[in-house]
Amino acid sequence: MSDISETVARLTDEECWQRLGTQQLGRLVTRVGEVLDIFPVNYVVDDGGVVFRTAEGSKLFELTVNDEVLFEVDDHTDADAWSVVLRGHAHRLDTSAEVEHADSLPLKPWIPTLKYHYVRVVPTSLSGRAFQRGEEPDRYGIQQY
Repeated sequence: MSDISETVARLTDEECWQRLGTQQLGRLVTRVGEVLDIFPVNYVVDDGGVVFRTAEGSKLFELTVNDEVLFEVDDHTDADAWSVVLRGHAHRLDTSAEVEHADSLPLKPWIPTLKYHYVRVVPTSLSGRAFQRGEEPDRYGIQQY
């Protein structure tokens, strides 16, 4: 397996969404000016985006300053691994219809804190990779005879 094309495969959008739907924990990346932040968030896939809950604080503040975000999710086994990156815009759900819908989602805080705000990340692009895991090839190219 020395050829990268044998070990790394691009995922289709459908495969990306399917894999996003199998997990509950992702990483949200925000940027305000020159400062990048990354936050672990539990989430659900809903209506072509991802939704998470948050409390007042730096995450919510940063999203109001700059709504452009990255959202990353990955998983692995002994045999394979995958990673999906969603690029998009995050906005707090404000209308009563949006909040009522979000309240019906299977999304509960993982820690005992009050998280009154729902945020939806709407993708502008989606990319994913699947990887075959295995031993590192001989880096010096010495062949066995």
